[in-house]
Amino acid sequence: MQEVQERTGGESETAMERLSRDPSSRKRFLKMVGGAGAAGAFSVLLAACGSDNKKDTTSSGAAATGAQGGSNAGDLKIVNYALTLEYLEAEFYKEVIASGQIKDKPTAELAKKFGQTEQEHVAALTAVVKKLGGTPAPKPKTKFGPVIDGGAKKILTTAAAVENLGAAAYLGQAANIKSAEILAAALSIHSVEARHASTLNTALGMPATPDGAFAKPADMATVLKTVKPYIAS
Repeated sequence: MQEVQERTGGESETAMERLSRDPSSRKRFLKMVGGAGAAGAFSVLLAACGSDNKKDTTSSGAAATGAQGGSNAGDLKIVNYALTLEYLEAEFYKEVIASGQIKDKPTAELAKKFGQTEQEHVAALTAVVKKLGGTPAPKPKTKFGPVIDGGAKKILTTAAAVENLGAAAYLGQAANIKSAEILAAALSIHSVEARHASTLNTALGMPATPDGAFAKPADMATVLKTVKPYIAS
């Protein structure tokens, strides 16, 4: 993906802030994430997060800057955080498929496809961490046994909860990311997580868009607390 070179707003400026005021940067950014179709998604992110959103000190910190110049510690932390979530999702689907608990063939195939997608996210985020000069977060040991042993309904309910949480997690960090290139990658993954969530919500008879017209973001502390039961200590 082409990187945005300009940084006229200073190193403390986030990608969302820079893109909201700079048409030329915004145009290049939209090319990164798919052209005209991305414009609507970018507008939704601005509405949900706000271009003047307060920084999430849990996730980025004052020293963070983009991939261009200075420290990229904030973006690196966010990418490793996302990587940890993707590890959990990929492992969950892997264990679900191996368990044979999903007897319905179309549903089992869907779980397999979702698992493959999450593994691709793992690979992509791992590459981003390395590009930033960092060390990928270690893969956590998981404990999905109680969920899987609970049968198909519990598995699907948990899958929906995790996918909805994943979408909210990416949205929650959008306004904190400094690099437009990384924001583009996060946006492209966020949309897939949201589609997974919508599909599972519908299968369970839940609203496809439970938050209405605008998705609700979740901060890092909330997300990590929610997934903690699935991580073996």
